Amino acid sequence: MADAKVIPFDDDRSRGAGQRPQRRRSGPRRPGDGAKVREVKAVPGRLNADVPEGAAPGAEPLDAGAVGPVGADDARPTGPRGAGQGAAAESASVPEPRGGGGGGWDRRIAGGLAFLRRRLTGEYHVDDFGYDEELTDQVLMSLLRPLYEKYFRVEVKGIENIPADGGALIVANHSGTLPWDGLMMQVGVHDNHPHGRHLRLLAADLVFMLPVVNELARKAGHTLACAEDAEALLERGELVGVMPEGFKGIGKPFGERYKLQRFGRGGFVSTALRTGSPIVPCSIVGAEEIYPMIGNAKTVARVLGIPYFPLTPTFPWLGPLGAVPLPTKWTIQFGEAIPTDGYPPEAAEDPMLMFNLTDQVREQIQHTLYKLLVQRRSVFF
Repeated sequence: MADAKVIPFDDDRSRGAGQRPQRRRSGPRRPGDGAKVREVKAVPGRLNADVPEGAAPGAEPLDAGAVGPVGADDARPTGPRGAGQGAAAESASVPEPRGGGGGGWDRRIAGGLAFLRRRLTGEYHVDDFGYDEELTDQVLMSLLRPLYEKYFRVEVKGIENIPADGGALIVANHSGTLPWDGLMMQVGVHDNHPHGRHLRLLAADLVFMLPVVNELARKAGHTLACAEDAEALLERGELVGVMPEGFKGIGKPFGERYKLQRFGRGGFVSTALRTGSPIVPCSIVGAEEIYPMIGNAKTVARVLGIPYFPLTPTFPWLGPLGAVPLPTKWTIQFGEAIPTDGYPPEAAEDPMLMFNLTDQVREQIQHTLYKLLVQRRSVFF
């Protein structure tokens, strides 16, 4: 090894295209050794792929990996290859990861780091209602999606009845003791609509009185259930969701499941008429059974300042474990839209018209609930 000579990787340029960098030898070099070239059979599909242009006949390809075992001390050229070889030949010799798994993880990590950078530098947009679209898409939806897809296994029907753009008012039944139905409906609209529309829910005052829930609800696009906020969102072309039953629906006993309560005074119809927005009825099956409410501790509810205190077969007897919802099978169906743009502006003040439209929406939701219950095989499957 004393007389071994190390040749730089890019030294082959100065020696001509027909020569190849010498390998290290353990003994002295004999005269004429450079002319002896071991014959290598061509690999199918790679004939002359790595032989530099102008090389002598029988010369070895530059890709030493095709010549069999190479010693630990062998050096492989990493500089520019011979003329006539481009980036396509370079990428062809590197196998792509099957299924693109590596690239997918790289993109996810890069996207997560970019998201964190924007959050730290404040380079994100929040509208005047507190809605943070980026946070909703990247974080909140990702947290709710496992419940939607794996736990409740929500099936969405009639998504084509939701307009592709412009304002629309989605009216749904309300049930389940806790408002999981509104959140699942929000995920269902976003993930199934061809245009990935965001649903802006109208929530009760209690939601915005709770310390942590208040901030999360605002970030997710929810706002106070009042005519002013609903009209402002509809005029901007937003998709607005409302559940007119309110606490009467979500806090009703298990024995009255899937029986719609009164839809208030029809304020949602008046809002739709003022803005000319279509009304899309929505029926949700599966939420009634997640917390079977068999009783209501009214005294405790009065002390805590909440509309009701539910008693279920598991809560409060099992403590925090009793707050885990049952894994029921859900179905959300959107009915045909009811247009309102054909009515005159003064129609919003007509009590008889509001009553008729409210009753029409309620009857359509109730009829769809009965139809879905008949089609359902089981509560859990």
